[in-house]
Amino acid sequence: MDAGLRFAVLGPVRAWRGAHEIELGPPQQRAVLAVLLLAEGSQVLSSGLIAALWGTSTPVSAPGVLRTYVHRLRKALEPSGETAKSVLCSTGDGYQLATSPEQLDLSAFRELIARGERARRAGDARGAAERLREGLKLWRGPALAGVRGEYARNQRRRLDELRLSAEEARITAELDLGAAVEVTAQLTGLVAEHPLHERFRELLMLALYRSGRQAAALATYREARTHLADELGVDPGPDLQSMYQRVLRADDDLLAPPIPAEAESHPERASVRDRASVHDPDCVPERASAAAAVSASAVALSAVPAQLPASLPVFVGREAELAEVARLSRGRTVVISAIAGTAGVGKTAFAVNWARKVAGSFSDGQLYLNLRGFDPASPPVTPDHALRTLLESLGADGRGLPQDTDALAALYRTVLNGKRVLVLLDNARDAAQVRPLLPGAPGCLVIVTSRDRLSGLVAVDGAHTLRLDVLSVPEARALLARRLGSDRVEAEPDAVDEIIARCARLPLALAVTAARAATRPTFPLTVIATELRDSLDAFHDGDTAADVRAVFSLSYRSLTPDAARLFRLLGLHPGPDLTLPAAAALAALTLPNTRRLLAELVGANLLEESVPGRYASHDLLRAYAAELAEEAVPAPDTRAARHRMFDHYLHTAREALALTVQAQALIPLPPPASGVYVEEFSGDIAKATAWFASEQAVLLAAVEQAAAHGHDAHVWQLAWTLAGHLHRCGLWREQEAVHHTAMAAVRRLGDRAAQAHVHRGLAWAMGNLERHEEARAHAELAVELFLESGDLEACGDGYCTLSWVAEQQGDLVTSLDIAQRRLELVRTLDGPDVHDRRRRRALASALNAVGWFSALLGRHEQALTHCGQALALQQGLGDDVNEAHTYDSIGLAHRRLGRYEQAVAAYHEAVDRYRRGHVPTFMARALVSLGETYLEAGRPEAARAAWAEGLAIMDQLGHSEAEALRDRWNRVTSSDNRKD
Repeated sequence: MDAGLRFAVLGPVRAWRGAHEIELGPPQQRAVLAVLLLAEGSQVLSSGLIAALWGTSTPVSAPGVLRTYVHRLRKALEPSGETAKSVLCSTGDGYQLATSPEQLDLSAFRELIARGERARRAGDARGAAERLREGLKLWRGPALAGVRGEYARNQRRRLDELRLSAEEARITAELDLGAAVEVTAQLTGLVAEHPLHERFRELLMLALYRSGRQAAALATYREARTHLADELGVDPGPDLQSMYQRVLRADDDLLAPPIPAEAESHPERASVRDRASVHDPDCVPERASAAAAVSASAVALSAVPAQLPASLPVFVGREAELAEVARLSRGRTVVISAIAGTAGVGKTAFAVNWARKVAGSFSDGQLYLNLRGFDPASPPVTPDHALRTLLESLGADGRGLPQDTDALAALYRTVLNGKRVLVLLDNARDAAQVRPLLPGAPGCLVIVTSRDRLSGLVAVDGAHTLRLDVLSVPEARALLARRLGSDRVEAEPDAVDEIIARCARLPLALAVTAARAATRPTFPLTVIATELRDSLDAFHDGDTAADVRAVFSLSYRSLTPDAARLFRLLGLHPGPDLTLPAAAALAALTLPNTRRLLAELVGANLLEESVPGRYASHDLLRAYAAELAEEAVPAPDTRAARHRMFDHYLHTAREALALTVQAQALIPLPPPASGVYVEEFSGDIAKATAWFASEQAVLLAAVEQAAAHGHDAHVWQLAWTLAGHLHRCGLWREQEAVHHTAMAAVRRLGDRAAQAHVHRGLAWAMGNLERHEEARAHAELAVELFLESGDLEACGDGYCTLSWVAEQQGDLVTSLDIAQRRLELVRTLDGPDVHDRRRRRALASALNAVGWFSALLGRHEQALTHCGQALALQQGLGDDVNEAHTYDSIGLAHRRLGRYEQAVAAYHEAVDRYRRGHVPTFMARALVSLGETYLEAGRPEAARAAWAEGLAIMDQLGHSEAEALRDRWNRVTSSDNRKD
């Protein structure tokens, strides 16, 4: 077999000749190669290949299609055209692809695992762990990723079992080396992924016990017993039961053995490491300084985050609790403190005060995140949303973050490794919401507040729990004295005692009452106390009762009529916060009047300005406002207020979209309702982008609320405005969810034209989630419905989506055909509006698409012609991103024609424009293409420089292709070093 060829199946199916990756074609063609590679040099009958590709639904044309795939693979693997010498041979009624362990990652993986087992049997735990780690590093994701069908699923399961066996052996070796603390987090993740795998649970119990967490080890067994009984109706196996009994009686033999002495050196180690390095760049023995620079952590802190809210100036008491938690932040281990208590007891104030006191010990930053676990209008923040927010706070670009929650959590732990960071997680729902947000290495402090007791976090994760009770009477008196002045409090001790009793010593109730008393300085406190006697329904939470509605009602009744009306209407807002224009739309008031009323609500402690220009309130107050709205606002007024609010967000979002997605056709909207203020951006793209980021949570919640209350037109229109932002941010699951909600709405409306827009949004989301067949179906339906409705501008956008989906499927001929249809359609729309800037952008985009697909299909001169026309239209439009796309296409065409100077110039233009347009993902890809061009032109040093810059961006984004690029960078560097 050609010694320059290498293959990978432990992840996406890939192939390389030397440093150059080979284009393997569409998924079915890759599947043929996968079947041949898994045979590891043995013959595969044609019938077997056909069965693997099509299963029981074999088309009549299958033999001919198979021969076509084999022919194309031979051409790809033997670019010289001498197919007679191809490594892919015909053998009787089948085919054979000879591989050696050095050329297939699966073979290298098996050999490393076997050597690890031999080292284990020889008593060399360190050597075993090293071999197993080297083998597991060869995995780049799920085996055969991207290959579809029953055969691929079965093989994927088989290979995954091999991986899990290797993980089990590696963790066993790591435990033998005394690394119990380090493997606990890994085992927790493996147990969560494979809850019926008893050996992982057994190892987790052992790791927890050796880490000094006997209670957590026992809790792990109880959880396993419950899960096995619920899922399979069986008890744990004898090994797991034996581990439970040994942990229960604190068996001394379970303690970690001493680290064995390093076994005598084995001659095979170097050869194994060399063999693994064919597939794993991390196995290169020495890296040049440049390599070390580009292999920095995936996310670099651009600025030290300091997100802690301000401490309350009137914080009082809690000395005993503060003394109890002070010791927790002194160590070097990961410390988790769970602060629980009823709503309004002051959990957040206490946590912030403590965090502020110790912030100086955490030099790498302090993070704050409200998890909204008990929010009356918004669902709890999901772990993946929380991880994205935290990673972005640490410097990551959200557009390049992975989609999978486990991958996000792993990246988060990697970023925090070796750092001193304080993380304050406020208002958590439960332990499951918090667990993915915990760092994995020493040096961090995590503070969690919740109404839940978080017993799971205490039992499994070793959290220190602190439950805050209501204030003592002296502390409550001190709080009132701080707010009202000592003289006033001391003058009426009986009234103060009654106020404290009526407020149940709840800090929130005391604060609201004190604010009301402070605004009425001439009122005796006996009057305030008397008014508190007419209480409303008691508010119950857990085992602590607190009567706060009476307090809220008194503050509410003290408002001016206009402020009281605004407070009620704020109960209709979906949350989590709102701006002045949104509040003005709800109330149909001018901005100055609304600003005055908001200030009154802030002064009464019924609202707070959490950040400049954004207003929020405590969840109990929001629930209270919602109750008032339901009781006191007539149904027609409620519907009108919601309509105005949705109109504000819809029309403002459309204005922002017009700036941030400049080549897309805009949907027509009816004028906004009277009293609606639409925010303007004055052509400022950055301002429009920032607005979407600030309002993302509100817009997503607004879609759901609009659906719940029958505002179906707003539902799909808001989803349409959100699509571009969610696409740029890589929030594919959110895009899918919001468009599913929109689809239900347009079906209720019976609006087929609106259905077309929703199908297009679903096609984008599912295509990016690699559900290509579903994406194709939605894209085709979108085009069909656009044509049916006669909306030709939108149909052009539909063709754009459909051609992109076809490209994801490897169907380039269809992609080009659709792109040409789009171009013809857009040209018919020019007419008298040829000077319209949006039309010019759409036409330029269509021309570039034809150029791009032409270049991919080898029609390079045709590509350059179309791209040149696109570039001429784009001049003067100020659309850096679409210009960059065009230059990227031009670079590809010149490169494939061997015109390297022109290709380099085009790629530099693309990189500059992507940089100006703040699109780092596309910029990184252009730098990769620039490096490939330099390499083909015989300029390896320039290639390495381009790749180093691209790799730095990918690392910062946590990009999935970073490792593959690092692999190529290292090989080119090693090749140059050998030449030197």
